[in-house]
Amino acid sequence: MKAIVVEQNGPPENLLYQEIADPSPKAGEVLVRTTLTSLNYADVQARRGGYDAGSQPPFIPGLDAVGVVEALGEGVSGLSIGQRVVVFSAGGSYAEKIVARAALAYPIPDALSDEAVSGLTVLVTAYNILTWAGRLQKGEAVLVHAAAGGVGSTAVQMAKSLGASRVFGTVSSQAKADFVRRLGADEVIAYEGFAEQVLELTQKTGVDLILDSVAGEVFSEGMKCLAPFGRLVVFGHASGQAGTFDTRLLHRQTKAVIGYSSGHYRRERPEALRPTVEAVFQLLQAGEIKLEIGARFKLGEASKAHALMESRQSMGKILLDCS
Repeated sequence: MKAIVVEQNGPPENLLYQEIADPSPKAGEVLVRTTLTSLNYADVQARRGGYDAGSQPPFIPGLDAVGVVEALGEGVSGLSIGQRVVVFSAGGSYAEKIVARAALAYPIPDALSDEAVSGLTVLVTAYNILTWAGRLQKGEAVLVHAAAGGVGSTAVQMAKSLGASRVFGTVSSQAKADFVRRLGADEVIAYEGFAEQVLELTQKTGVDLILDSVAGEVFSEGMKCLAPFGRLVVFGHASGQAGTFDTRLLHRQTKAVIGYSSGHYRRERPEALRPTVEAVFQLLQAGEIKLEIGARFKLGEASKAHALMESRQSMGKILLDCS
């Protein structure tokens, strides 16, 4: 089979399209013939070699995929050969065939296309940072950083669907601002001076929930516009920097800083993700949200896909066609 292999950390050109042996499912796993896999920023960081949980070369990148079950490992029940599934992969998803733990393989409803569910990490992350971690209540205001990205574009739609009163989004260009407004954001602002802009737009009250995948200075500034009793959820550090804040703000105004990682849940509490996937499927089938696809490449063009994501010019989800 064909797969993308990183033999050495570095630039997108280090994503090598190679012929490798087909994998075999172990006990509790399924073998999936892949139709689509998606890019996540964690893939870029893993390729560069700077991601906390990244694999050591050689490795196949990728976190999730859509495909058809080809074989079942010993002890697997509830899935069948020929069934369409979306999965969190066990060893990289940039490949024509992958293995996944049966606990992390989800049958796709007939009403949903492969493309509709192709960004599993994005869909699960957006839902959980709003609900489990963010504890969003109807009528609250939400600030979504990197609102034009995969998680951001999904979270903007999902926040409105879940009852947020106002959704703010930060972006880095006018084209992205137009895109995020079309998704339903009430206010779209630039990163520079965003805290002051949010306070001005909310009559100094701030927002109840901030979703932050950037960290660094963006995280530190976010604390300035987080309302009393507000929650700031950190689920990434695309800036490459850690954020800092004055802890006195937490107890004085009953604010909370919460960390979230879908990857940590996959490794430590995989069974906890199934209710989220089912909830996301319901939102997709009801037309409440839509996975925005910004670009699509062939599997062998993974280096081009990574270059686009790294350029910060992409909007929505980037997919690789593996069929």
